[in-house]
Amino acid sequence: MTICQPFSAKIALRSAMLVSCLALAAPAFAQSTTLNVAQQQDPQNLDPIDTFRLSWGSIGSNIFESLVFRGEDLELQPGLATGWEFLDDETRIRFTLREGVEFHNGEPFNAEAVKYTFDRLLGDEGAKGPQRSNYTSIREVVVVDEHTVDFMMERPDPVLITKLAGYGAMIVPPKYVEEVGEDAFDMKPVGTGPFHVTEYTPTIGVKLAKFDNYWNGEAKVDAVNIRFIPEDATRIAELLSGGVDISMNIPTPSVETVKQNANVDLVAVDGPTVVLTRFNTADGITADPRVRKAITMAVDRKTIVEALLGGLASPISSAQGAKSFGNDPALEAHPYDPEAAKALLAEAGVAPGTEITLDMPNNDETFREVAQVIAAFLGQVGLNVNIRTHERGVYFNDIIENGKTGEIYYYGWGGWTFDFDNTAYILYHTGERFNPYVSDPKLDELLDAQRQTYDRDVREAALQEVARYAHEQALDLPLYNTSTIYGVSTRVEGFDPAPDDRARYMNVTLN
Repeated sequence: MTICQPFSAKIALRSAMLVSCLALAAPAFAQSTTLNVAQQQDPQNLDPIDTFRLSWGSIGSNIFESLVFRGEDLELQPGLATGWEFLDDETRIRFTLREGVEFHNGEPFNAEAVKYTFDRLLGDEGAKGPQRSNYTSIREVVVVDEHTVDFMMERPDPVLITKLAGYGAMIVPPKYVEEVGEDAFDMKPVGTGPFHVTEYTPTIGVKLAKFDNYWNGEAKVDAVNIRFIPEDATRIAELLSGGVDISMNIPTPSVETVKQNANVDLVAVDGPTVVLTRFNTADGITADPRVRKAITMAVDRKTIVEALLGGLASPISSAQGAKSFGNDPALEAHPYDPEAAKALLAEAGVAPGTEITLDMPNNDETFREVAQVIAAFLGQVGLNVNIRTHERGVYFNDIIENGKTGEIYYYGWGGWTFDFDNTAYILYHTGERFNPYVSDPKLDELLDAQRQTYDRDVREAALQEVARYAHEQALDLPLYNTSTIYGVSTRVEGFDPAPDDRARYMNVTLN
């Protein structure tokens, strides 16, 4: 029941005037909008030259920009450079720079900023991180004028333009870096992108705010709050309860749960990430190629993709997906043939009941299930598999890098360039950080040769030969190419899912 009480005309008039004033003033008090995002991993550092993690891409792509831009359609287009041309028999690349762009701290973007960025990347500071090796084809960057630079090439680099749209090539402000120092820049960097960093708390999250002077339009939300939630169950619970608007890294076991929620859409696009188990080719029974081949023939990849991954992945025959330059569609994976696998193990003198170890990071719930199925398949051919888990940072920075794995070990790689060179060089070239075991002159020669030419046909043939040779030697067990899966609240509009995990939030709105 509503009780109405009489009030004087004077009070009524005052009330009407107050309501009118408030209505006129309402725009000044408009509520700010914050987009809440969850992702699995903390990149541990926001400096673009200090990381190789996909988890950086979904943050850094909103803060930084590079000379070349690659959008969700994977097409290359002008970014902070309006154009480029190859000169002097392709030994020099001239970039014309965009005018009227400024960094978040007010510094101008110009040729000096480009030169500083690449001097830093290719110098002592870049040598401390994982990005420098991607850009060593550049001998130096020369300033022509305020809005023109020349890249003087040490050698041909057929993937350079793509890599200039990538992590290490993000342009940074010279004065700010020098003033605050490297450690401070790691925690609160400055770029030219549509959002700037207001707070970064390791293991907790990153807070971004709209950059009002952005050169390419205006972000639709005022702020983005990115939370690091490593536990799959917690991340999904936050999505389903409305605690976050977008969740990256939807684990396959949670797909059906997300689909059944009326307030959340499941969005999947073909991604760059491949998952494989690699072999310790230096020691133990997996030093024998017959044993490695037997293991590849003992695992039914199609069953894993359909039964465990819900079809949201594709079986692969080499360490790349179908979109990758260098993929050979004619290359067929070793067939699932348990009896042939048993025969090869017997020929290699491996007794039934032999124990082997499969190493993996401890926070990948999807692969944990896959590993259990792999163990079951291998058990059927007489190999008893012990699954050994490690904290993720320890796993990649110590266990793999220092060759401390068991006979087989998990490896997932987001080949963001969609060029097999990016993956194959890291996996198979002698001396690479994440290749503790393989050292083969033939692979080194093929990989080095295709980096010396811009001829796409020559490169493709070399990369396909790398894939065939790795297949013949059974250097790894390629499992599947994953879909990039997002959970998106129905109140979100304008989100364009990125196949390479480099989510951008500039055009997102909340209703």
